[in-house]
Amino acid sequence: MKQYLDLLQHITDNGVQKSDRTGTGTKSIFGYQMRMNLADGYPLLTTKKVHLKAIIYELLWFLRGDTNIKFLVDHDVKIWNEWAFEDYVVKSGLREKLPRYSDAWKEELTSFILKMKADDKFAAVWGELGPIYGKQWVRWGTKDSREVNQVQTAVDLIKNDPTSRRIIINGWNVGEIEELIRTHHTAPPPCHTIFQFMVINGKLSCQLYQRSADVFLGVPFNIASYSLLTLMMAHVTGLKPGEFIHTFGDVHIYNNHTEQVKEQLIRIPRTLPTMKINPAVKDIFGFTYEDFTLENYDPYPPIKAQISV
Repeated sequence: MKQYLDLLQHITDNGVQKSDRTGTGTKSIFGYQMRMNLADGYPLLTTKKVHLKAIIYELLWFLRGDTNIKFLVDHDVKIWNEWAFEDYVVKSGLREKLPRYSDAWKEELTSFILKMKADDKFAAVWGELGPIYGKQWVRWGTKDSREVNQVQTAVDLIKNDPTSRRIIINGWNVGEIEELIRTHHTAPPPCHTIFQFMVINGKLSCQLYQRSADVFLGVPFNIASYSLLTLMMAHVTGLKPGEFIHTFGDVHIYNNHTEQVKEQLIRIPRTLPTMKINPAVKDIFGFTYEDFTLENYDPYPPIKAQISV
């Protein structure tokens, strides 16, 4: 996608050096927007291979209202493993013994995940990330102890009040963010914080505001995930897909991703693939991994980089 490469180039040319929570350091800008017409194809990056399985399972995990990585681990999806493991390391007093990314740390992480698969009680404690995305999307707590399913509310509004300007799902629950910071050392408050759907001329579009964005590792996942969610929402509400609009706050390239970005920028984008959705599924919460088929995906090889936790 040219839009994504333009963003990488813009940060490379105009970003400023900035310290950050992880200690890695970034080149950052503040404020940017990309628009993708979903009629042009499914916006899964072609200038490097992106792991679609992880994207689909993570999205299904969010829609389950789940905040424990056990579901992801059981399906061999690793993208949240380090967040849970770092919480385990810190709370178990193992930081000095297990410096991050040391050989001992990597060995212990492998053991941690194996135990997560085998021991449900262990997973219930150490796989829990706190009130992150899934909790806010489908189990938002109210002051009178009710839970609000924001996703179902959005579906209902799209079907019954398509001119509404209130079709919004909010992940930024201020009170629970304070709880998250207080009780979890590593899991971040939601980076993709709020998104809005809009129906225009029989097409459903989605705009996401993302407060913080790791452009090399995270943003390709975010684009693909929210584009897929838009396709799914359009599918279950009988609409055609419109645009995915991605709006950013702090958008950055980590300093340890500089060489990977240079390699990606010399690659020429290829034709976007097509995403097929099982027509039999009519409920946004009824999808399984097998209901999605990606066609004509021809990416360049993956480019490896280390996540900053």
